[in-house]
Amino acid sequence: MTTNRWNRQGKTARRLILALLITIPAIVAAQSPHPFVPVDFDVPEKLETDKFRLRMLAVSDVVKDYDAVISSGDHIQQNVWPWSSWPTDLTLEQNLIDLGWHHKEFQRRRSFAYTVVELDESRVIGCVYIEPTRKKGYDAEVYLWTRPPDQTDLIDEAALRGVVRAWLGDDWPFESPVFPGTDISWDDWKELAELKR
Repeated sequence: MTTNRWNRQGKTARRLILALLITIPAIVAAQSPHPFVPVDFDVPEKLETDKFRLRMLAVSDVVKDYDAVISSGDHIQQNVWPWSSWPTDLTLEQNLIDLGWHHKEFQRRRSFAYTVVELDESRVIGCVYIEPTRKKGYDAEVYLWTRPPDQTDLIDEAALRGVVRAWLGDDWPFESPVFPGTDISWDDWKELAELKR
């Protein structure tokens, strides 16, 4: 990608960020009144290894996140969410809206999206989503993706899942988090009863 194209995307992203910051309150939908994590729980700001870092996914990540998502689209559809068409037809503007949603949800402690970045912050290499669930027997559902192996040798989904699983056990208040599609098949996940609130 040429420098001029990156510059144009950067200018577009800055304009979109300003517009989004004005409208964020309007895109936050009402959710369950039950807290996802205890009020006195200190949400981890980051998780750092000797190869990569997880930190809050923010609107300022839009250009690097968009590059990671678009360049990993086929890999994501084939290996992470085989039932989904995401990120087909994703635009930079729509990605900014999605990131604004994740950013605000994190601030409101309703769900937690972490970007996976190289230690020098030069490139996004994946994402981790920790979300509330109403599925019986579980108290959080976790999704993640990474760039395909030909784009990074720092981490893949299986290794990242192991790191995140240990992190959840050590630093989070959940008793029974689940990785749908891995811990339980997608078909069985869809059939699980949901608790009423």
